[in-house]
Amino acid sequence: MSIGEFSRRSRLSPKALRLYDEIGLLAPSRVERHSGYRYYTAPQLERARLVAALRRLDVPLADVARLVDLDRAAAAEALGALGRELDATHAARRRLVDALIDDLHRRRGNMKEVDVREVPERHLLCLKRHVDPAGAWDLGKEFIAVVRDAGLPRLEGPAGETFAIFWGEVSQDSDGPVEWCRPVPADEADALAAGVPGLSARVEPAHREAYVAMGNYADLGDEDWPLAERALRRWAEERGLSDEGLSTTPDDLGVRITYHFAEEGPDLDFAVPID
Repeated sequence: MSIGEFSRRSRLSPKALRLYDEIGLLAPSRVERHSGYRYYTAPQLERARLVAALRRLDVPLADVARLVDLDRAAAAEALGALGRELDATHAARRRLVDALIDDLHRRRGNMKEVDVREVPERHLLCLKRHVDPAGAWDLGKEFIAVVRDAGLPRLEGPAGETFAIFWGEVSQDSDGPVEWCRPVPADEADALAAGVPGLSARVEPAHREAYVAMGNYADLGDEDWPLAERALRRWAEERGLSDEGLSTTPDDLGVRITYHFAEEGPDLDFAVPID
């Protein structure tokens, strides 16, 4: 059948079929050498319809290619796992929607817990760059590798943990500046900075932080961050703190994520310095 007929029966547009041919996901049965016309066979419809259904579920093309090449039993098992992931994603988004509704009605709702800690003055070695969301973690991996290779000494306790400061909005629409920081002994900071090209040294003043314990990095979804920010802002409002009382701008100390590294992966907390 022609590409037009196959498109109608598979519910895949000719444009999508040409793309899937180019990437090796769904090649035509025959292509005329002189005209370039593509022709398909009826047995290819099952694969095409599965591809179409998976794309309607927003499954990435790389995962689609893996799924459609599995045998029926393995594909069914993989789709079951996908269904469970979709359920978890839906539940997480539902929590965020419920939180937004609570805010509009000025209800407290199911709020994350906020704690406060004292942070001493710290000498830091830092790496700062404008990045998108994926680049923020890539920058972190680069920073952690530099720190590890340099064998930097580590301060004991929570004040010695690595952290990342978000100096601006970091989203798919905004590549904000992110600064990864490692506290080091004050009397060694300048010498250490001189020995590690690319890292800069600075001093962060003593302050208090309001923070939300986020849990393990592997368990977090995109919706957890606005829920944590919501909890911090509501906490501040209940204590009479305005936005000016939260250090969220480049002129202040900046919102930050602290990474408490362990064998099973880092536990994170989301913090805002407070006046």
